[in-house]
Amino acid sequence: MAMQFKGFVLNDFQEKAVRAIQEGKSVLLSAPTGAGKTLVAEYAIHQAIREGKKVIYTAPIKALSNQKYRDFRDDPEVEVGLMTGDVTLQPNAPVLIMTTEIFRNTLFEDPKRVEDVAWVIFDEIHYMDDPERGTVWEESLMFSPENIRFICLSATVANLREFGEWIRSIRSADLEIIHSDKRPVPLHHKLFHRAAGVFELSKLQAARRKALGNRKKGRPPRRSQGGIHQASMELLDYIQQRKLLPVLYFSFSRRECEIKAERNAARRRLLSGSERKRMEELFDRICALYQLDWRQDPELRYLRDRALKGMAFHHAGMLPIHKEIVERLFTSGLIKMLFTTETFALGVNMPARTVAFNQIRKFDGVSVDFLKTRDYLQMAGRAGRQGIDQEGMVFSILDTDDLFEAPLKRIIRGKVEPIRSHFNLSYSTILNLYSRLGPNLVKAYERSFAHFQAEKRGRKYGEKAHRRMVASIVGKIHVLREAGYIDDDGLLDRGKVASKVNGYEIQITELLFHGLLDQMDLDQLNAVFGSIVYEARRGDTSYRHPGGVLKGLETKVARAIDRFRAIEAGHGIKVPIKAPDFDIAPALAAWSRGVDFPELARYTSVTPGDLVRTIRMAVQMLRQLRKCLSGDYPLRDRLAEALVCVNRDVVDAKRQLELG
Repeated sequence: MAMQFKGFVLNDFQEKAVRAIQEGKSVLLSAPTGAGKTLVAEYAIHQAIREGKKVIYTAPIKALSNQKYRDFRDDPEVEVGLMTGDVTLQPNAPVLIMTTEIFRNTLFEDPKRVEDVAWVIFDEIHYMDDPERGTVWEESLMFSPENIRFICLSATVANLREFGEWIRSIRSADLEIIHSDKRPVPLHHKLFHRAAGVFELSKLQAARRKALGNRKKGRPPRRSQGGIHQASMELLDYIQQRKLLPVLYFSFSRRECEIKAERNAARRRLLSGSERKRMEELFDRICALYQLDWRQDPELRYLRDRALKGMAFHHAGMLPIHKEIVERLFTSGLIKMLFTTETFALGVNMPARTVAFNQIRKFDGVSVDFLKTRDYLQMAGRAGRQGIDQEGMVFSILDTDDLFEAPLKRIIRGKVEPIRSHFNLSYSTILNLYSRLGPNLVKAYERSFAHFQAEKRGRKYGEKAHRRMVASIVGKIHVLREAGYIDDDGLLDRGKVASKVNGYEIQITELLFHGLLDQMDLDQLNAVFGSIVYEARRGDTSYRHPGGVLKGLETKVARAIDRFRAIEAGHGIKVPIKAPDFDIAPALAAWSRGVDFPELARYTSVTPGDLVRTIRMAVQMLRQLRKCLSGDYPLRDRLAEALVCVNRDVVDAKRQLELG
């Protein structure tokens, strides 16, 4: 007889995973987007609750952590808490949602907190492949105590067995490796070119001939803005006419998402009279929930106008509260066209009838290149609603060059890329390990996935990779020693502070020990912490000079941090710690003084979403440093006052969660 849980009949992979959990095994589960992996995690949670044990659920991004918190909060059988750096709610609850960074940091800072944890769930474990943050997942698996069992959930990866073998090599508990490539709603992939129309991949040669014929007739060049816009409109006409809405339309430009929503709103009315009425009521109800008045907020009024026509946009540059509103509108089924960047595809369970790609190339941080198969499938996997659609439709717009150059078979039908290790111990991690292991911490590398993968490639390659990684760790140890963070006996005062701060630990420690933080008023503290964490995007502009706020302090701050960067350069560290970017300082100081959020547009062109993210990160750093300081240190109280100044209104993530 088939197993059931929460009214669902478990499919084959879910049943196999549940049996493994019942037997006390760890689970590594890979299955397509939307196939039902989360149900396995929920089973482990309910079993742990019955046994009086604790569970930690980690997610790669705060938006996903917040969504999971809300999901479990609505379950009457689950008492849930949340820790994301932005927000701490019920930290002693038996089920605790965390970002993966918070979990990794907890292992070092407060290991007693995980003594009675039965399960740690790693949602989106393939995020270990992220070049910047992937090492956090690896370290979490390496340094967790043996009492913990893992449930690792992943989209499809090519080297699942290799990854599982590595986990088995460093953990004593049995591990069940489960793979499924069956989607509950199959995907139908199609392509679109203006000359060829909509076509199947098997008709690529015919589409190429049509495109060449068009070019000879003197049609517009393949990448003209007008051509791209027209292709988008023609494809959306096709989708609308064939009743394939709602559609998630992925564009890799924030601005393009907004432009497309604007242009389509000008020519389409996608809601019936009754649907428009429902949308009005829903929008007003959500605004009331969050204590917002769209009549007084031009951005919100603009979102409402688009929504009443059945469309919206969603990207990381928007205010978090506005993104939340769009997500809630989308789940109602009343948004028929949502123009969004790829962040919407990560973990958020919001499927549509159809997915469309504005292009199949994106900027990867270095250059513009064709999509990875994994990225394509992560987004395409949002097509097809279980119990509603027979199949999910996926359309990709191609320009003429794409027809001839794009590796279309690889993108659509190819093997998903393997997980690669990006193991790279931070200074904070090194300091935490050094306090326990001393110079022997170089052996930590030998337990890493990086070492495991290098060894599998052959003895010669393995030895070379080992030498390189050990040299990197030893180099950082030498830097910390010369900079006064460690000595032969362990951590010095600088090291003790830096080991308790994560993310920008060196910059903050240097400013503290140079005495600069003691000289700053509240607005300067907030401006400087913001300058440390701020990562400018192309086109960001400041309209005020930081000198008016910092009064010469910026030179001293930069010099203090440059001391450490110079030591790094002397030891050949290729990627030094980040230098502060004071362009954001005037906006942060204004916010600290109490200026209303919309007024910050007079100080900077940074988008509202990026600005809130920067302030929230500064809040995290202020909190972490404050925790390090003794109660009689005057700076401790001033940091608390500085926090009150900036953690307010749209920045206050806790308030947003409590309201909604």
